[in-house]
Amino acid sequence: MYFPNVHLTDIIEILIVAVIVYEIMLWIKNTKAWMLLKGMIVLALFILVAAIFQMHTILFLARESINVLAIAAVVVFQPELRRALEKLGEKNLLSNINLFDRNKENQRFSDETVESLVKACFDMGSVCTGALIVVEQAIRLTEYEMTGIELDCKVSSQVLLNIFEHNTPLHDGAVIVRGNRITSATCYLPLSDNMQISKDLGTRHRAALGMSEVSDALIIVVSEETGQVSVAMGGQLARGITPEYLATRLSQIQYRTSEGKKFTIRKGRQKHEEV
Repeated sequence: MYFPNVHLTDIIEILIVAVIVYEIMLWIKNTKAWMLLKGMIVLALFILVAAIFQMHTILFLARESINVLAIAAVVVFQPELRRALEKLGEKNLLSNINLFDRNKENQRFSDETVESLVKACFDMGSVCTGALIVVEQAIRLTEYEMTGIELDCKVSSQVLLNIFEHNTPLHDGAVIVRGNRITSATCYLPLSDNMQISKDLGTRHRAALGMSEVSDALIIVVSEETGQVSVAMGGQLARGITPEYLATRLSQIQYRTSEGKKFTIRKGRQKHEEV
């Protein structure tokens, strides 16, 4: 029997390829790319049938259009490819050897900002004032800031309450928070086209989910109909959350690297559903 000569580098190479293939399959399954991939598989099967039965015209068209199809695939998958590359950049593989991250600037925003956001959201929820707040992380949201009105003020519950007050010039749209500052208001966010979203959700919740799908931001939504506070991040929406849960989620993203404080959510502290 033949036994191949396997070296340590071969094992490492196989493991790396396996991890890459697994991550690609997981990424495809969790995005719209899955439906597009199934369409491409059907097209490939059709070409295979044409090859078996020697349908020369179809094979000629397939050969001539292969380059166009490759470019078309990049265009069609562009949102998913962009998000995948952004996710890869979020890994921050060099954070452990980057000496510049090991200082006080490692903090994204202060505890005072966390308290102000939590207080403002639940104060607005108590009177059913609708709100949409985007808390920026690593990915800069400049393109969305440009759709709104530029601001530069410190985050406080009073300012947020005034911005989202009914019949005021800035109440419509989203507020973007960068660090301890409100950078822009009345911003337009991309709506999610996820067909599995509950029909009970309005435009604010769809915008929050859409923003969480194209960025790493944490988005807070206050429902104008029910007064419930929800949080969207990574394409997931937690509805009907408590002040403690919101404070914990904000605290978890408060630091730029994993060297910051670690927080745990106690059992029974959160009662929410995810969509």
